[in-house]
Amino acid sequence: MTEATLQTTTIATKPVSWLETPAGRALQNLFERPSAVIGLAIIVAFIALALLAPFIAPYDPVATSWSAVRKAPSAAHWFGTDDLGRDILSRVIFGTRASLLAGVISVSIAIAVGVPLGLLAGYSGGFIDALISRITDAMLACPALILAIALAAFLGPSLTNAMIAIGVTATPIFIRLTRGQTINVRVENYIEAAEAIGNSSLRIALRHVLPNVVPALLVQITLSIAAAIIAEASLSFLGLGQQPPAPSWGSMLNAAQRFLVSAPWMAFWPGLSIFLMVMSFNLLGDGLRDALDPREQ
Repeated sequence: MTEATLQTTTIATKPVSWLETPAGRALQNLFERPSAVIGLAIIVAFIALALLAPFIAPYDPVATSWSAVRKAPSAAHWFGTDDLGRDILSRVIFGTRASLLAGVISVSIAIAVGVPLGLLAGYSGGFIDALISRITDAMLACPALILAIALAAFLGPSLTNAMIAIGVTATPIFIRLTRGQTINVRVENYIEAAEAIGNSSLRIALRHVLPNVVPALLVQITLSIAAAIIAEASLSFLGLGQQPPAPSWGSMLNAAQRFLVSAPWMAFWPGLSIFLMVMSFNLLGDGLRDALDPREQ
């Protein structure tokens, strides 16, 4: 065997590094974007706060103290206290749980309903596609927040019902996105080849179409979580989300609106928390969109 043949054989049998795969290259591209890394770091920090809230919070978030009503930030209360003497830092930390739960669970509901319907509409076509598309268009015709408020009011004020309402309003977005991506993938040559060798429609949809839809879904998931966090804060502000005395950034803003002049810290910290979390998910979404672009691979 010649030296050239040995080199060819060695190259052919050389194991492929994980970083050389499309997922590995996409991850490398993501970490090359400072804004996406900053967004991811902030998200990780908020997740750590939510998980470790009982150990990090200096006070009970629902404990009142009439001797500490609307106290300015100090060594005893870093973020100050609210109108009932509750420690704002502790309430902000525990409020992270409500916001993250609302974002993750509501988007999970939208994915569980929207992705299968979008796949069905895009792959089947015909009457099924027309029916699902018209229902989706009808839901998108109504402003998402107005629809979420109506559903939350109908179901009753609670965090669980708010998450269901937000999930329902986010579902049409995932139906439309999945349908559009499925239609684009449906006409590729490898899909026609899979049909020609006798693969079932279900197998083709799950094994060949869905994996090619996932990159676009990942970007939409991060952006939808940011929108869901804002929606949960809005519903809690209106009294339709997390119910007092349980901490929620939206309800904290509602309580703070009467004391914007005398105790501005009551509104500043929950408002800043909402801003940072929403911004971080948007930064991560923008980074994912660029990193998953095939032209960057």
